[in-house]
Parts: sequence; C-alpha cells; structure tokens
Amino acid sequence: MSETEYSGFEIREATHDDYEGVAAIAAQTWDGDDYLTDVYHDWLDGEQRHTLVGTVGDDVAGIAQIVMLSPHEAWGQGLRTAPAHRGKGISEAITYELFDWAREQGAVVSRAMVYSWNQAGLGQSRSTGYEPVTEFRWIRPEPMSGALPASVSCDPDAAWGYWTGSDAAQSLSGLTLSMDESWAVQELTPALLDRAADETSVLTVADGDGTHGFAYRSRTFERETDGGEVETWAEYGVAAWDSLDSARTVVEAIRVDAADCGADRTRVLIPETAGYVSDGAYIRANIGDEPDFVVAADLTADYRRDRPTPRSR
Repeated sequence: MSETEYSGFEIREATHDDYEGVAAIAAQTWDGDDYLTDVYHDWLDGEQRHTLVGTVGDDVAGIAQIVMLSPHEAWGQGLRTAPAHRGKGISEAITYELFDWAREQGAVVSRAMVYSWNQAGLGQSRSTGYEPVTEFRWIRPEPMSGALPASVSCDPDAAWGYWTGSDAAQSLSGLTLSMDESWAVQELTPALLDRAADETSVLTVADGDGTHGFAYRSRTFERETDGGEVETWAEYGVAAWDSLDSARTVVEAIRVDAADCGADRTRVLIPETAGYVSDGAYIRANIGDEPDFVVAADLTADYRRDRPTPRSR
C-alpha cells in the first residue's frame, strides 16, 4: 500500500481495517448522524473510485473519496477531518492526492456538493481550489396512483432538445443527478436520457405548441426511518418547465411515475431560482427548506500552487 509522507501526517489508501477510525471521526460530525459509517465498506469495494485517509501516528485523522462519473468528470465526497487534527493541512493534502488520481483517470473537472448552511464545508472547499458553480433545491411531491397526463410521453430526444435551450440548463450549468452515484451531479447528455428511457423513466411534456418540460428518474433507493421502517424513494435527476401549467403537469407525472415504481416518497432536483422555487411553492410540490451548492475544481490547472506539498513522493 503506497503512502505519502507530509510534515506531521501521512496519506495512504483506505482499508477496511480503518473502519473504527473513520467511525470515530463520523461520531464527531453532524452530531453523530454521519452517513460514512453506513457506506464505508461499500465505498472501498466500489469501482472507479479512490478513497484516502490521513493518519497521524496510528490514528485516522481524515478521509475523503473521489469517484469517476464519466470519462472526464470526477466527484469528490466524504471529506472529513478529526477535530483534534484540523488546521494541519490534512484535508488539503487528501484532496490534492485525490485530484492526482482523478486526473490520471482522464478527469478534467472534479465537482462536489456542500449544504448551503455548512460554513466550514464551504470554506474548506474554496480553500482547496473548488469554485462555486450552481445551486439547486429539492421538491418532494407525494406519490399518487393514477394515469399519466395525456400530454406526457417518454421522449428523450424531445427532452434533450428542450433542455439545451432551457433556463433550467443555464441555471444549473448543465448539471443534473447521476444515475450511478448518490448525491452527485454530472453533465446531462443525450446518452444519459436514453439510458433513463431504457432503465427508469423520462417524462416529457409536449403538445401541438412544442415541448414544455420534462423530468427523468435517476434511481430508486431504500432508506430506514427513525422508527425503523424501510421506505422506498424515487429520485428525479431534474425537473424543468416553462410555465405554471407545465410545472403542474411535470409534477403530476412524477407523482404517478413514483407510485407506479412502488415509491413511498420522492425527491426532485430543481434549479434554485426565484421562479422555480416559487412555482414549486405555488403548486404545493413540498419544496425543501434550503438550497444545496455545487462547486467545481479545474483539474487541468496547477491546483497545488501555493498548497502543501509532500516531503517525499
């Protein structure tokens, strides 16, 4: 296992034996409600991803992972540093080692997501070379059994044509949810919409005047409630529309599609704009309380400039 030594700590690839150390960090994050302990072993077994830990002596002092979402897009996630070891440059060193790995795989950009209220996370992301890109909000309409609206069909080509000229695409910088990685966004492409049409659903709203909006289901997943029950969620990679009427139609189609796939709940990504968020409120689509931010780092740049460098490589 390769290691890189910095002043006061080392960076190496994570192993299953690091679980207890990672769990100790997670216990001090988000008041102990950190997802890392639930996904850690799956993280290490997954493909097209690289997970690193920072160590101080025998202690795990930091962790993060990077995932390849496409041949040129990487996604950074799970960056954590133990409170006792913050301020030593561990998170920066892990981030740049992960950037190196992603660039070797062919990535030219790495993106990440930060809660809008997370001041520490936002500051840390900016300090490691990430720049703000876009923001989005969730709506969570309730599933509803029934028939799809008459104006809704599965037409990925029409959806793509609508997307390329939409204000939603401009606001979101062309980014929507990945179908393979949770809480990750990547560039929406015709191939992704074709895949959704084959594997999940594409809900395209069109009439004699043209296409007016669409949504696609990115994935379904199960989550345990605080009461110990298991709920099925249907997640939609984006919802876009051009009027209140088409907003109602898109959301109604989502509700029907979610019920049809057996979901108990939904979450749907929409642009964080006054128009979209107020539309969601007006049609009672159950909008989330706060937006989430997406940041990106240019991996073609010299991201290590004026940053910590290892003593030996």
